[in-house]
Amino acid sequence: MNFTYEDHVIRVNMPDQPSLMEEVTRRFRAHQGFALATINLDHLVKLRQDGGFRQAYAAQDLVVADGNPIIWLSRLAGESLALVPGSDLVMPLARLAAAEDVPLALVGSTPEALEGAAAHIRKNVPGITIAACIAPPMGFDPESAAGAEVLHQLRDSGARLCFIALGAPKQERLAARGRIEAPEIGFASIGAGLDFLAGNQQRAPRWVRRIAMEWVWRMLSSPRRLAPRYARCAAILPAEAMNALKQRRAR
Repeated sequence: MNFTYEDHVIRVNMPDQPSLMEEVTRRFRAHQGFALATINLDHLVKLRQDGGFRQAYAAQDLVVADGNPIIWLSRLAGESLALVPGSDLVMPLARLAAAEDVPLALVGSTPEALEGAAAHIRKNVPGITIAACIAPPMGFDPESAAGAEVLHQLRDSGARLCFIALGAPKQERLAARGRIEAPEIGFASIGAGLDFLAGNQQRAPRWVRRIAMEWVWRMLSSPRRLAPRYARCAAILPAEAMNALKQRRAR
């Protein structure tokens, strides 16, 4: 499934979680880094508006479908993708890191959130090494000197997998820079994944996710903030559906 914006083509190239885990395992064993993005409809809105975000997304090595609208669009395009939310990748990737003796780092919003997430991971993943927990300063810009300092700390820590929980587009931009300045590290942009582990945010119940209504649950929990976002997402769906149908006809 491709999403094309101006001169950048974004491809969902990991069709499901087993394929992703196999590729990450291969990269761990080859001492190769990566940047992993979890594309959703809100990202598509930002990709239309932000050239820097398009450039950062095009630099991602691995892209999975995070959101049922991406799954539905892939079906229109004649492809079969599985839903792989970023929040559902945190613990499987941590377990894989422990099994492969890969040190882990956490980069997120607040020291408290990182401390809570680290405690949860240590409790549930025997043998994991958490080499660094970094909360960038307020107003953090991944392209600034502060971004260089975060990457410097990550390199010095010995981490080879880093969960970035800064939200889009900051996390993807930091991962793209990291691919150049810290190429031995795997960067996984996982949104609110660490906040969920720390208990700072509550995820929708499993039955709500099962019926593809997590977005409704989230919007009702914070309507003033999320209603405009979802309205912008809905506005681009007709054009994205047409693009998907064009891909189907071109197959």
